[in-house]
Amino acid sequence: MELNEIKKVLEDNLNKSLSNGRKRNIVFWYDDAGEFAAEVDELVLKGARILKLNGRNSFQVKYILEHKDTSSNYLIYAPFSRPAARENYLLDIQKYSIDFSADKATVLMRQLNVTDDSLRASFRRYLKFFNNKERYKAFKAYSLTTCTEDTLDIAVLSVLCKLPYPGLEEVLMALLAEYAAGRTAIYDNIEKFGDSAALWKLIRKYYGYELEQKDLGTLGLFLLVSGLSFSLRRELPKQWEPFVSPRKNDAVVFLSRFMGGASTVEAYRRLSRMVQEKLKLQDYLKQWELDSYRECDLFSLFDEAIIQDILGNLLAGVGQFNNYIEIILERRNKHWFKVYENEYNAAYWACVLLDEWQTHKDSIKEYPPHDFFVKYAEDYCRIDTAYRKFVYYTDRAARHEWFDGIREMVENTYVNGYLNNLSIKWSGSVESLQEHWELGSLPNQWGFFRQQVRSHLKKGERVFVIVSDALRFEAAGELARHLNSERRVSAELNTMQGVLPSCTSLGMACLLPHRHIEISGDYSVSVDGVSSESLENRNKILSQQVEKSIAVRYKDLMDLKWDEFRKLVRGKDLIYIYHNSIDARGDHYPTESEVFDAVEEALVQLGSLVTRLVNNVAATNIYIVADHGFIYQRKSLAEYDKTIGDSDDNDYVSRRFILTGQDKQLDGTLTFSMEYLLGAGNAFKCITPRGANRFPVKGGGANYVHGGPLPQEIVVPLIHIKNERGRSAKNVQKVTVTLTSISRKITNAVTYLEFFQTEKLSDKMRPSRLKLYLVDRDGNRISNENIIIADSQSDDPVERKFREKFVLKNMKYDKSQKYYLIMEDEEEQVEKIYDRIPFTVDLAFSGDDFGF
Repeated sequence: MELNEIKKVLEDNLNKSLSNGRKRNIVFWYDDAGEFAAEVDELVLKGARILKLNGRNSFQVKYILEHKDTSSNYLIYAPFSRPAARENYLLDIQKYSIDFSADKATVLMRQLNVTDDSLRASFRRYLKFFNNKERYKAFKAYSLTTCTEDTLDIAVLSVLCKLPYPGLEEVLMALLAEYAAGRTAIYDNIEKFGDSAALWKLIRKYYGYELEQKDLGTLGLFLLVSGLSFSLRRELPKQWEPFVSPRKNDAVVFLSRFMGGASTVEAYRRLSRMVQEKLKLQDYLKQWELDSYRECDLFSLFDEAIIQDILGNLLAGVGQFNNYIEIILERRNKHWFKVYENEYNAAYWACVLLDEWQTHKDSIKEYPPHDFFVKYAEDYCRIDTAYRKFVYYTDRAARHEWFDGIREMVENTYVNGYLNNLSIKWSGSVESLQEHWELGSLPNQWGFFRQQVRSHLKKGERVFVIVSDALRFEAAGELARHLNSERRVSAELNTMQGVLPSCTSLGMACLLPHRHIEISGDYSVSVDGVSSESLENRNKILSQQVEKSIAVRYKDLMDLKWDEFRKLVRGKDLIYIYHNSIDARGDHYPTESEVFDAVEEALVQLGSLVTRLVNNVAATNIYIVADHGFIYQRKSLAEYDKTIGDSDDNDYVSRRFILTGQDKQLDGTLTFSMEYLLGAGNAFKCITPRGANRFPVKGGGANYVHGGPLPQEIVVPLIHIKNERGRSAKNVQKVTVTLTSISRKITNAVTYLEFFQTEKLSDKMRPSRLKLYLVDRDGNRISNENIIIADSQSDDPVERKFREKFVLKNMKYDKSQKYYLIMEDEEEQVEKIYDRIPFTVDLAFSGDDFGF
């Protein structure tokens, strides 16, 4: 209470109406500790005088009041305690006077509307804290609805931690964060302006901390070991047992908030790493089985051990691929997954590749070319995807050394096993074509415009064609799945037989509208008499067939403002957009090792381009196609990977093909006539190495190649994207997750709830990611958090079930009140609440509530 407020209260007492025969008002104020002595010296009261006792002037004061001035109102102030009645010479006057008490604790309580006199001693402890306007203002802003000794202590601690609202959990997070960062400012302020003994009393009361060491390092260890005891499927080491709290539920809930908070996550990770070193956890993990800590996520060492254990088992030939995949998928909702995401993903794709190879290695046979083509597109291409993903993630893994052995194993499996086997069997299959490059009734790349685009133009529909250089079929499949997860488009993936040789010049030419394609003596390619090499010439070729058409480069398009782009395409019926990220890097020796990075970037770029076309220019028909695919292996080529080609200066020689006008028979090669594309009577022939071999060509860059007839090179993607203007938006939605537990009553502090993903993942059903926790009716969290990632593609309902463990705080629960299970959609930006399900809680114990 400020002096002005004291003055107002005193004046109200001194100037109030007289009763019971009084002729004036006299107020006695005994200030036990003399806290206001200096203020009283400056105090001026309206309608009253002030007399100050000093312990020796009682008779003088008595004389003034009874003889010298018997009519004025008086404040009698004494900077000491009220004397005993026998020693109080003013007792007779006091009996008909007014008592006033204004010790600073009482004043504070009155100002803060605290009426419980038993808290006066508690407020006295914090006089130094309140003797600061900013701290007082922050405390008052909390607007405590009830005040107890605990809520007072917690509020003071919260102010010293500069928290926006009071809470013991938040105080501990702030203190532990500061400790983990090697600082002590907050704790020093608690000792200086607060009460550290009150802090440790609260920690003992609410977290069961009974250890003699009152330091934050030991507290962090205590909380983490208590949390670990909940999830570890084995006994703790004996020396850790003293650090297990009798209230470990509260430790679990606290840690769940600490590690899950966006503003506290880094602090938690620093603390966790410090504690795991103190515990020497690394030494114990060498002796423990993976299944014993499979569900543990408090320490990063668990994740490191799990990943290395899986990789070790793969190297040892323990082929439990589905089990390892299940473990990795389970870890996705654990705390440290994001830190080790590249490592987990690399291990995951290693398992997928080895599993796919184990499944298909005996099924790769010399099928008829058409059947082989379909078999590759439906099954075998997944091995190419797995290899691409594995290389991509191992390149990004921070712990490269973990993958030294498995990298070699995957490389040998992919190159010496899969690629070698597939390429030999495929070469034998297409040899049956007897030089005629046509795989049955498959749609083909050189018929793309005629077979796909022309019908739209005849119906007056505008068409966008995105030609992505070297977009391999398996990568296009990933793109199509992503596009189908968007709300506004429907993407259908099909295949086309690619042109041979599978090179850029021919692939780009045959995708254009044309009557005939020619290869000149210098091996340049022209379409209807116009060279197809430059963008300018491609515009000429397009305009010959479709008057209102345009060709544009992706990179030029992205430099335009969208209103400029709208003007560019306005009135156009056919728009070709040329995208080149993959071939641009893969075809150059210094950057060919980045080709899988380029694929990932291309998928993002193409997805973004489609979204912009739909949103900004109302594109309704979009095709994404490629000129060719590619072969890539990280492993260096050996001499036996090369096929000696007999060529001369008149031939066009590339690593994967030779174009020649002569009849040649070369060992280890396949020969195909170019009549299929250039017309009957044309003398050009395409000679390719059998299998995945390369022709020796000077210079680097032999790992990334295309031009040959392997499925990776000539199974060309054809994605047709339809913008259905709202119809598909209604169809594309997230899978539904429902609570299937029948009872809505919780009778145990550790309870399990069951959930079900009602639909399997599909083109029109997207994954859901939900955060689950329990709250009281005021929204205060009373449990740990759980994460559900609902992305199962299984038809088996059993594989779409989730069983989650909820740990409730030790506190008082009112079985007549409702508590709520909150299901929160983490991906939503505005309305996050997915579902709010009422429960009753009826536990056999009661604890203590903070009171906030």
